[in-house]
Amino acid sequence: MFNHHGEPIRVQRVQTGVRMEKTMLKVLKGLAEYFEISLGDLLEGIVLHAFEGKAPFGEETRQKIEELKRIYGMEFDASASHRFIEDDPETGE
Repeated sequence: MFNHHGEPIRVQRVQTGVRMEKTMLKVLKGLAEYFEISLGDLLEGIVLHAFEGKAPFGEETRQKIEELKRIYGMEFDASASHRFIEDDPETGE
């Protein structure tokens, strides 16, 4: 990673057991593959932009995201962020 002066920044990365909605994860993995970067690098970039109140993606990338959302069946947007409920693995409901 680099600081705002372009100099490398040493970081320590850790494994995490984050749970995420299935189709959203597929879209993120597809986007990381499109950019030829790891999922972790993509998420770090998104978070760094969000922490500064900046949009992480330009128009071309947003179009790619919409394409990936169609491919993987992600049928919701940001308005759904606080309305997710998990299916019961035993009943599927």
